[in-house]
Amino acid sequence: MRVTGTYVTSTTLGESVRAFVPHSLPPAEPELDAACYAELNRKAELALARLAGVAGLVPSIDWLLYSAIRKEALLTSQIEGTQATLVDLFDKEAGLVVSNTDDVEEVTNYLRAFRWTEQTLRDPNGLPMSVRLMRQAHRLLMDGARGSGRQPGELRQSQNWIGGTRPGNAVFVPPPPTQVPALLADLERFIHDTRPTLPPLVRIGLVHVQFETIHPFLDGNGRIGRLLIAALMEQWGLLSEPLVYVSAYLKQHQTEYYRRLSAVRTDGDWEGWVAFFLEGVARAADTAERGIVALASLINTDRHRLLQEPRITPASLRLFELLPLMPIFSIDQVCERLGITFPTANAAVKTLEKLGIVVEQTGQKKNRHYSYQAYVELLSD
Repeated sequence: MRVTGTYVTSTTLGESVRAFVPHSLPPAEPELDAACYAELNRKAELALARLAGVAGLVPSIDWLLYSAIRKEALLTSQIEGTQATLVDLFDKEAGLVVSNTDDVEEVTNYLRAFRWTEQTLRDPNGLPMSVRLMRQAHRLLMDGARGSGRQPGELRQSQNWIGGTRPGNAVFVPPPPTQVPALLADLERFIHDTRPTLPPLVRIGLVHVQFETIHPFLDGNGRIGRLLIAALMEQWGLLSEPLVYVSAYLKQHQTEYYRRLSAVRTDGDWEGWVAFFLEGVARAADTAERGIVALASLINTDRHRLLQEPRITPASLRLFELLPLMPIFSIDQVCERLGITFPTANAAVKTLEKLGIVVEQTGQKKNRHYSYQAYVELLSD
């Protein structure tokens, strides 16, 4: 059995516990068995390539990114127990009141952290993938949400644990806080290895486990660890845009996800984790590909219906092109986004409503909100 770390004694809440300190990456003694991942890696890379190719079916990449990033934000937050839905998120963006405000705020914070990370890594003058970047992403993730008192952006200064009612019966105890900075610095070195011997997707899988094992923050580790997956896929050239939402697969197989992470620490089973992760990437890419095909079909069908409408106006066509970025909206928002008057916006909405493309949600005469219902249902499926 491969040994992937050592145990040291740490004290927290008056109890002595055995904290796990992982060895440096890549796995050693024995090295990771290429025979166990080569074919799975090929299939996952091919699935990502197909996904990138299919993206051309939709006229605007922004349409795809709008939904993909929000799905990832929603699903990675649901793994941590939030109950927000995609409709909740759309409603909040439309200015509607949502009941589970805290949950939606957590998802919105993830969106902010994700966008900031992506923009920073793309900026030639921005931060590279580093501990500093992880800390800033964590600060944005925890800002104002329920974890805002859990030292946003700061590496933990106390011993934490996972599972159990107290440290003494915890499922897993991460490294002592004094070792966290050095462990993260070592992880950073692995990320920036200029002569890697492992394929990019395999390395991403290793990075995710190592980050989760270090568990450097008091809260939000799972979400930041999954954010790293998407960020590294783009940085290492596997996808030019974050179109895949791996968290859907991880949430669907959440018990297995946690079991595989644990087996790396307890049994040295890197191969089992890598196989699970690569399968997840391939499945997620296939799901995203099917979603893009369905989205392209819906939009093309509805656009054709609109173009056949005798009373079509430039404003109604411009509004239709905006719907995938604003699936729930008010007429005031149409005025603002398109720079048109209220009567012009109202007439454009009425045209789409008559065709059944948008549906009025409130049943009110004032402060009405509309939904591109078929699109919302497609994304929520």
